[in-house]
Amino acid sequence: MAFERQFKYIAPSIPIQMLYLTHPGQFILSIALFLASLSLPTTAKAFNPVHLEQLRQTGACVGCDLSGAELTNALLSNTDLREANLSGANLTNADLRRAQLTNANLAGASLIYANLTDANLKGSNLTVATLIGANLTGTNLVGAGMSLAKLGNANLIGTNLRQADLTDADLSNASLNLVDLTGANLSNADLTNALLVNVNLSNAIISNGTLLP
Repeated sequence: MAFERQFKYIAPSIPIQMLYLTHPGQFILSIALFLASLSLPTTAKAFNPVHLEQLRQTGACVGCDLSGAELTNALLSNTDLREANLSGANLTNADLRRAQLTNANLAGASLIYANLTDANLKGSNLTVATLIGANLTGTNLVGAGMSLAKLGNANLIGTNLRQADLTDADLSNASLNLVDLTGANLSNADLTNALLVNVNLSNAIISNGTLLP
């Protein structure tokens, strides 16, 4: 039996905030999504439809071009997306539990409320990505590039952020319990109201540029 991922395709021309406005009680969320989208770089919708179909059928698409793809609510747990180009993709509320995203390009991607529990994003590029409210419990983000990423209200309990670049990242109201930030760069990161309990900050660079022992 052919493996088939379940996700719906929405024409890129339909703004995601308009989709949410069709549901009662979602006005506040639509505004948040709209404001977040204003800070994302403009990317061409240049994903390869053959690659998208491969992902849907097999759950694996190593090195695929899915840049700008519309993957809202996609069920992508346990998928193999190593070195895939997902820059500018919309993965809002996507299920990416245990997904393999090593060295993937997620620059400018929307991962609002996405579930990335136990996913492997080692060496991935999440520059300017939006992960507001995302679940990153136990996620491997070793060496990930996360400068200017938006992680407000994200759950990062037990996340491995060794050597990660979090320069100018927004971590306000994020939960950072049991996080490993060894050697991470937190220069100018916003940690307003962030919860840091049992965090390893050995050799990390904090907001004022100070290198911790």
